[in-house]
Amino acid sequence: MFSLLARSVTLKRLASQYGMTPNGFARRFIAGETVTEAIAAARTLQGRGMRVALDYLGESVNTTKAATAAAREYVQLIETIVDSGIERNLSLKLTQLGLTIDKATCVDNLRRIMEPAARHDFFVRIDMESSEFTQLTLEVFETLWKLDFRNVGIALQSSLHRTEQDVRRMNELGARVRLVKGAYKEPKSVAFQQKADVDAAYMRQMRLLLDHGVYPAIATHDAHIITETRNYAGERQLGKDHFEFQMLYGIRRDLQTSLVADGYRMRVYIPFGREWFQYFMRRLGERPANVGFVLRAMLGEKSG
Repeated sequence: MFSLLARSVTLKRLASQYGMTPNGFARRFIAGETVTEAIAAARTLQGRGMRVALDYLGESVNTTKAATAAAREYVQLIETIVDSGIERNLSLKLTQLGLTIDKATCVDNLRRIMEPAARHDFFVRIDMESSEFTQLTLEVFETLWKLDFRNVGIALQSSLHRTEQDVRRMNELGARVRLVKGAYKEPKSVAFQQKADVDAAYMRQMRLLLDHGVYPAIATHDAHIITETRNYAGERQLGKDHFEFQMLYGIRRDLQTSLVADGYRMRVYIPFGREWFQYFMRRLGERPANVGFVLRAMLGEKSG
């Protein structure tokens, strides 16, 4: 349902009028529409002992001009972050850089970003999108890896049948992996359909990453998986600097705070930008509690 709503032009137009006002219903999950707002959010989180990664929202670009413009925006974002003094860590989607147009276009645009990122000591994480782009995304990643960019990492989705093999491949390369469950509705031919199966796959892949990976990112809001990760790391006598936990801005802030208090590295992904609607709808689809939060916020606005 949420994937269909995310494509609604009418709903997007209505949401844009109210979602990002100072007390708008999307503010819980989106730092703002400007880089200034994102940097302010990053400073607040860093002040609480958390690490940050900025995610300039955008995806499914369908013209070369728009893809090139997005690459330019990222290059400018790098300069802005350097001037701001916040942590130098970015997240991006390849369909924002032209993957749906042509792989070569995407590679060229990603190189335009990675070169200044390398000069300024940024780490850049390539997000994983729906399964139709999984193989292409990994091919682009390995192209950059072969060009000796070592400041780039990849996200993998535990829900896909292929992911355990992909984890082993990334471990073999020595690449840094961000392990997520997956936010896209996928067919049973390529993905597990039951939560228990996705969780079990996540646990297997988490262990592979902790045992053989390079500074893996365990990206989950699932308290049970977090506990199991902590226990496994303890059994293996792995230091708390061997990996990090990651969560999304505005989600399970209680867990974020408790992990920092317990001495774990905790990174928060901070999404921002005008193209926030699709991202926001996926967050609602992932967790029913998020829908309740938004409804309460909207009712509060109406009554106020």
